[in-house]
Amino acid sequence: MDVQKFYYDNKIVRDFAIASVVFAVVGMLVGVTIATQLFAPEVNAGLQYITYGRIRPLHTNAIIFAFVGNAIFMGLYYSLQRVCKARMFSDLLSRIHFWGWQLIIVAAAVTLPLGITTSKEYAELEWPIDIAITLIWVVFAINVFGTIIKRREKHMYVAIWFYIATVVTVAMLHIVNSLEVPVTLFKSYSMYAGVQDALVQWWYGHNAVAFFLTTPYLGLMYYFLPKAANRPVYSYRLSIVHFWSLIFIYIWAGPHHLLYTALPDWSQSLGTVFSLMLIAPSWGGAINGLLTLRGAWDKVREEPVLKFMVVAVTAYGMATFEGPMLSLKNVNALAHYTDWIVSHVHIGALGWNGFLTFGILYWIIPKMYRTDLYSKKLANWHFWLGTLGIVFYASAMYWAGITQSLMWKQFTPMGILQYPNFLETTLQIIPLHMIRAVGGLLYLTGSLIMVYNLIKTAKQGSFVANEAAEAPPLLADDRHLKGNGHLNETKHRWLEKKPIQFALLSLIAVAIGGLIELVPTFLIKSNIPTIASVKPYTPLELQGRDLYIREGCNNCHSQMVRPFRSETERYGEYSKAGEFVYDHPFLWGSRRTGPDLHRVGGKYPHLWHYLHMDNPRSMSPGSIMPPYPWLLTQDLDTSTTVAKIQAMQTLGVPYPKGFEWNANAILQQQADTIAAELQRNKVPAEPNKEIIALIAYLQRLGMDIKVTQK
Repeated sequence: MDVQKFYYDNKIVRDFAIASVVFAVVGMLVGVTIATQLFAPEVNAGLQYITYGRIRPLHTNAIIFAFVGNAIFMGLYYSLQRVCKARMFSDLLSRIHFWGWQLIIVAAAVTLPLGITTSKEYAELEWPIDIAITLIWVVFAINVFGTIIKRREKHMYVAIWFYIATVVTVAMLHIVNSLEVPVTLFKSYSMYAGVQDALVQWWYGHNAVAFFLTTPYLGLMYYFLPKAANRPVYSYRLSIVHFWSLIFIYIWAGPHHLLYTALPDWSQSLGTVFSLMLIAPSWGGAINGLLTLRGAWDKVREEPVLKFMVVAVTAYGMATFEGPMLSLKNVNALAHYTDWIVSHVHIGALGWNGFLTFGILYWIIPKMYRTDLYSKKLANWHFWLGTLGIVFYASAMYWAGITQSLMWKQFTPMGILQYPNFLETTLQIIPLHMIRAVGGLLYLTGSLIMVYNLIKTAKQGSFVANEAAEAPPLLADDRHLKGNGHLNETKHRWLEKKPIQFALLSLIAVAIGGLIELVPTFLIKSNIPTIASVKPYTPLELQGRDLYIREGCNNCHSQMVRPFRSETERYGEYSKAGEFVYDHPFLWGSRRTGPDLHRVGGKYPHLWHYLHMDNPRSMSPGSIMPPYPWLLTQDLDTSTTVAKIQAMQTLGVPYPKGFEWNANAILQQQADTIAAELQRNKVPAEPNKEIIALIAYLQRLGMDIKVTQK
């Protein structure tokens, strides 16, 4: 048989590797900064562009899409070429993908500190960037499937299965969650409202973790771990069960982020059941990875690459056990909205994604530069600093989360809240936030050591941009065998030769759960009952709500009072689904660094809010909330009011016909009333300032079904 000579494209792999390393350092530096702000808010030096609310999403996007995203593409472009025995389908598409992705990251780095955000977790980027992400993902998909189709290997190796599932599912998640109505070039409103928006967002949010932070990394694990250990994968059959059960079950689990909220009970229960089922396939994958190292444990002690990979797979196993446990309602009642969840997330991010990426980098760079790693000693230093950083970070946040929950729920023997002031809990855990920051700094320090080690490795070697390879062509008869093809060939072995059919089956597997959860929530009206007293926001309140989103207040404050005695005693009547029918987007939040705000309307006078935003510690001594003095001096932009009302009308919010043309006059009347009350308290408030709109919004929260406290 003729042997064809060809060349692997290492240049695209190197470029994604460099981008991943650079953004790892940037993302971690931002992470250490926001960790510091939680005990020293003055770190932002009074600059509105680096407050916690604005740069916390910058940190999450930098880590998920810049550091991890580039690492996925690095590992995928390297491994896919080799398991297919083919160069990437198109060098041009590879370059478009690389530069397009980097431009998207730069756009995120510019817009998020400016407060240009949708507020939807892990999907904060505004509509023009969403369109760019879609286009670049299409380029990536064409390049991947083109390479698979022209492969010289008959069967698609297990890593390719996970890559295919990633490509098709991320596309589905991104498109469905990003449906929005543009208002201006930098502003849009979610197509969904309230409960529906929450369900779609966490269907996306949970499965962004599943299909961006997990499935591609499992593909990388199945390629790089056996390569580094020089051992075959432990079980081919287990990999089949692992793959199909994982992608089918994972997509159902999103509602476990919304337990005890206004989401319908049937949806919450469904999410819980499938979350518990996730333990089996997740641990199946972890076991398959760890048992691949059977007989190679002496090598693990000697090779830093394998050290990183072993801890990564172990962290994956830990996180995927803890996730289902957190979906149990009794555990969720304790942990949700606390720092426990922060710790859980970072076990996955720092341990699974971070350490597997580091292991791949230490293995892949010497290969492409035809040299040995510059220093195993430095790599070991990186390993132990990173491990110690994870331990400091996770242990501190677990303890902080348990402390928060127990203090929030504690009653005295007289039956009253023992810690009615939310700030008491905040002050109690400040030392733990300091320890968390130290852990992050240790992890960052290890990464900087890696940067030095990799640079020195590259300098001592010689980069091979086009790596020569050869393999026999895959004949047409081999690609399109009918039936079993070979006597003992299974149906799955047959499917492994059919990339398009494989992709369609993967899409069907992940679409089933999404359809069953989402469709009833949208089509069955009784699932989201309306409340007659709930009215649309006034124009001033709508502008104030957008300022709340711009400043990232939802990153610290929830707007969801759960039906627990401790919460109704502290905040007021529990939240109802019908209260959120005009909320585009929903703002339920996922963490309480500050108290819940859903019933804050009318709780304090206008003056309190004015002074609190100017200097939080003047109203709440010891508060870790940063001041927002610019709200008192910046003029409210009312030029967007008409467009915002029209967008809301398009979304079905029942503003009267022609209301948009009188909206600014109504806005001005309400602003004058609020400013006049402040002026009576000797505050030089002007009705055209942003603070007036924000006060109007805060004073509206929870007032539609205001319950008089006895």
